[in-house]
Amino acid sequence: MAVPKRKTTKSKRNMRRAHDALSVENWVEDANTGEPKRRHHIDLKTGTYKGRQVIEARD
Repeated sequence: MAVPKRKTTKSKRNMRRAHDALSVENWVEDANTGEPKRRHHIDLKTGTYKGRQVIEARD
């Protein structure tokens, strides 16, 4: 059975865990409707992207 030869320091342990944090979704307020939406995504409710009508709006 493998056993560590040396104790892992708090510094090394925390450096290893540095990438384990959850990323935060990037939400912004829509300029037209005022509802929260994700950046660089089509607003499915209105069907717009960057101020242009891209798809038909949902009813």
